[in-house]
Amino acid sequence: MKLLALLKTKDGKTLIENFISLSSLQMVTMLLPLITLPYILRVLGYEKFGIIALAASLIAYFQSVVDYSFKVTAVRDIAIHRNNPHQINIIYSRVMTVKIIFLTFAFALIGIIVYLYPPFFEEKQLFLYTALSLIGFSLFPEWFFQGMEQMKYITLINVTIRVLFTISIFIFVKEESDYILYPLLTSVGVFISGIVGQVFLYKKFNIKFIVLTIKQIKETISKNFPIFVNQFMPNLYNNTTSFLLGVLISTEMLGIYTAIIRIIDICIVLLSIVSRVFFPLINRAKDTFLIYKNLMFTLVVIGLTILFLSHQLIFWYLGLNNPIALPILVITGLSILGFVAYDIYGLNYFIVHRQDKLVMKNTIFCSIVGLIVATPLITLYGAIGAALTLFIGRFLMGGTLMYKYVRYKNV
Repeated sequence: MKLLALLKTKDGKTLIENFISLSSLQMVTMLLPLITLPYILRVLGYEKFGIIALAASLIAYFQSVVDYSFKVTAVRDIAIHRNNPHQINIIYSRVMTVKIIFLTFAFALIGIIVYLYPPFFEEKQLFLYTALSLIGFSLFPEWFFQGMEQMKYITLINVTIRVLFTISIFIFVKEESDYILYPLLTSVGVFISGIVGQVFLYKKFNIKFIVLTIKQIKETISKNFPIFVNQFMPNLYNNTTSFLLGVLISTEMLGIYTAIIRIIDICIVLLSIVSRVFFPLINRAKDTFLIYKNLMFTLVVIGLTILFLSHQLIFWYLGLNNPIALPILVITGLSILGFVAYDIYGLNYFIVHRQDKLVMKNTIFCSIVGLIVATPLITLYGAIGAALTLFIGRFLMGGTLMYKYVRYKNV
């Protein structure tokens, strides 16, 4: 009833509009990889797909660095100051300046890693093409549109470009030797999205870039550091599971694991739509948190039920007949519960209430535990061990914050 009452208000209408925009985008974002994934697996095979996933897992670390938590902090700041043009220009300038600095650092470090590790150096072109996506990610101002609660622009830009470059995959990737074109096409698509997003932002919102002082840059880095740690540290158990699986076991096994994770990520993306739509509103109207919490827990139960009941259809579609596929799907599927608990209590409660350091400390502890168990679990159980690492890490992250929330409310 509270949800229905909210939807009738002005904020509720904005929620509905943003939900429709993000849902449209995410439906396309999900459907296009679902269309191409079986084709890519058939043409390239699980081993080559695993090599692509290995390169992507390395670059994912640096994507978190370049983002530097702005998808949370900048959204929060824009949502609060969206009626103040001067303050918005300052926020934009801070974000882009820090992103450019960290992007330069990221490319330098990636180059060193690839050069020094022979197996990576053998695939240096693949790693370069994958790394180029960082430029597009840096440029695309998704954080700005989300903070302004103008998410239709994200949809308009991304859907158009994603469709074009999905078509290009079918045109150019024809045989196994074309595997190197897959990350190149992806990176070009992301780059063009970033350029178009920046042009649109300048034309539509009259954004002006302000040259910052060294002091302002340091202040921005310092202020965002707790949330950055909170966003980056989960890579120690999340992304590292894929990286270690490819390095310690085999790229073929990584290919199987990644194909299943793509399905799990679709479920997470669907749930994240609700989170991203509510986040600016909760920052402005904190009493909407309880509505959001109840809605998210209801959706995750429904989603997991559908996921597990349709597992045979999923494996048929992916061409998977490996006996480890089902336990991987079940374990990683259940990890969604932990992810949602973190999203509810970490992002949309404690961070909204400016308890950034509390969430950061919790994230550091849970991520280190996940990192510690990753190597032995993957060494002993392979892809199932990677799934268990993800499950443990996410449940620790979400469960501990849920416990702290209950204690906090009962004080």
